[in-house]
Amino acid sequence: MKANVHVMLKDGVLDPQGEAVRHALGAMGFAGVNGVRQGKIIALDLQDGTSEAKIREMCEALLANTVIESYRIELL
Repeated sequence: MKANVHVMLKDGVLDPQGEAVRHALGAMGFAGVNGVRQGKIIALDLQDGTSEAKIREMCEALLANTVIESYRIELL
């Protein structure tokens, strides 16, 4: 069983990496990019039958800093 966990900074949290990417795109001539938010995808290869609740536990315990990040679980 496979799952992807998409982790992004919550709205309102400063994203310096996203801002650096936005600035670099502008410097490279890509006009019209008003904002960039950068996140991460964590690909999990799990034992068959692993529950979404168990994956949520993993996210809450380690994979996402829920104070400043949100996450979404995608079962594949």
